[in-house]
Amino acid sequence: MRKDYKTVKGFGEKEIVISKSRFIAYVDRAETEEEAINFINKIKKLHYNATHNCSCYLIGEHNQIQKANDDGEPSGTAGVPMLEVLKKQGLQDTVVVVTRYFGGIKLGAGGLVRAYGKATSEGIAAAQVVERRLHHVMKVTIDYTWLGKVENEVRNSKYTLADIQYAENVDMIIHVLKDDEQAFTEWMTELTNGQAKIVCIDKIFIEKVVS
Repeated sequence: MRKDYKTVKGFGEKEIVISKSRFIAYVDRAETEEEAINFINKIKKLHYNATHNCSCYLIGEHNQIQKANDDGEPSGTAGVPMLEVLKKQGLQDTVVVVTRYFGGIKLGAGGLVRAYGKATSEGIAAAQVVERRLHHVMKVTIDYTWLGKVENEVRNSKYTLADIQYAENVDMIIHVLKDDEQAFTEWMTELTNGQAKIVCIDKIFIEKVVS
């Protein structure tokens, strides 16, 4: 399973104007190449009359799927600079389209690189960056006599109490960072004098906005 990684929270849009040209950045999360292509096609359809709809995407745990398209801009002045922004920010599973409406003033190669890079950065900021961290879902089964103490200790710890299920015994569902599982198990065992049954029942990613 992949390790902790950064991506965008969801859809983001931002428009900037440089030398009378409008640059509109659209950013979204895409976990497959099909999702990325569908997003690009949707923006192209929305702005069918734009001068350019440049795009890029970076997908997979090891960035194994990555594409950049200049859509008629001079080679290497749009798609690749956009892709470099994603790489520099350490993002994965992200697709970007920057739509340009030409304003009559040529920017030159360097100006285009800066413009598309800036538009991409602004779009990412609008979409918000999240860090997705792998957690183990721990089920702790205890007798009712331990409920008050254990619940209080967990709520005041760095671990996240996700649910409490009441049956013959009490099942507490607790989210624990992958690297903390052993420490958590030892802590819970000591807390309950070895009377808790502790098992990992699932693995999930939990995300937190970082910018």
